[in-house]
Amino acid sequence: MLRTAVNTRFARSTNIGRRPVLAALAATCLAPSKTQAVTLLEWRIFAERFVAPNGRVIDTGNAGVSHSEGQGWGLMLAAVAGDRPTFENIRGWTREVLQHRQDRLHAWRFRPDATPAIDDPNNATDGDLYIAWGLLLGAERWREVAWRQEAVAIGRDILRLTLRRAQGQALLLPGAAGFESAEGMVLNPSYIALPAFAALARAMPGAPWPTLAQDGTNLLRRARFGAWGLSPDWVLVPPGGAALRLPQRWPPRFSFDAVRVPLLLAWAGEQNHPAVTAAAAFWSDSRWREPPAYVDLVTGEPANFQASPGVRAIASFVMARRSGNAFAVAIPSVNDSRDYYSASLTMLVRFACLATGTPVG
Repeated sequence: MLRTAVNTRFARSTNIGRRPVLAALAATCLAPSKTQAVTLLEWRIFAERFVAPNGRVIDTGNAGVSHSEGQGWGLMLAAVAGDRPTFENIRGWTREVLQHRQDRLHAWRFRPDATPAIDDPNNATDGDLYIAWGLLLGAERWREVAWRQEAVAIGRDILRLTLRRAQGQALLLPGAAGFESAEGMVLNPSYIALPAFAALARAMPGAPWPTLAQDGTNLLRRARFGAWGLSPDWVLVPPGGAALRLPQRWPPRFSFDAVRVPLLLAWAGEQNHPAVTAAAAFWSDSRWREPPAYVDLVTGEPANFQASPGVRAIASFVMARRSGNAFAVAIPSVNDSRDYYSASLTMLVRFACLATGTPVG
């Protein structure tokens, strides 16, 4: 099991003492000697298909746009693969094009055919988390102190601009603007990225990442809907102690965002969390030969097309983790994915297997 030590001051100064969350706070980075276990061919295929020479990670399934999320994943995967030239290209484009001038967060989307290409400067908190995590991985891989400092600056502004308390819990808004109203706070459960919180906790002793990990894990126990009790793509947290609800602005689905919830929980050692158990039951339901791409959490109606190779890789990882790594994870080739998002999920599962010592078939 590949782990790094938890900062002892950090562990003693929090109320997080149970092993599952400590596992989340320990599974942060790969030791350099382990990077050789990554299938470099798969990274090269990914980079050739989705990373432009200037470092822009291209969402081929969404009109060729780029997202801060994709830039962060690109940094992470390039660091794990030991591909410094591509890492530096991705970092340079991200800083030059997406980074806000007034803070260290990033515009969530770049549209190459729009004028201006940054038509909405709001950030996406998951993108900022992944960019920071990627910088920390690169800093550790190549011993670059400046990249660690950049990551910490991003982490500070995430906390300064998106940290809120709702129903007695510390939570991160999906973006600095647009997610608060009289109805409450709208959150994206897949942004509770425990391994990224863990990486930032190591880099920022004394910052509230452990509280965010604990409260986020608790929220994910409550934010479950439908016949299977699945995580939604979006959830409304009303003021006071009212029950969580599905917001009207988005389809009420366990879908393309929410599939990351069980991945991130199982990655962080929370493979017995109710949200992971529910996803495993949904994906293995006998009523379908292959799991559907999504399901409506109100009507129970599944998508009329199957889950992508990337989602099926997540399902295999979840099943393996729940079995105590009794069997290997079936990870498809990047070439089996038609688009950037499925290929990215596939590569993230490959990274998660390395970070957790989960065998790959």
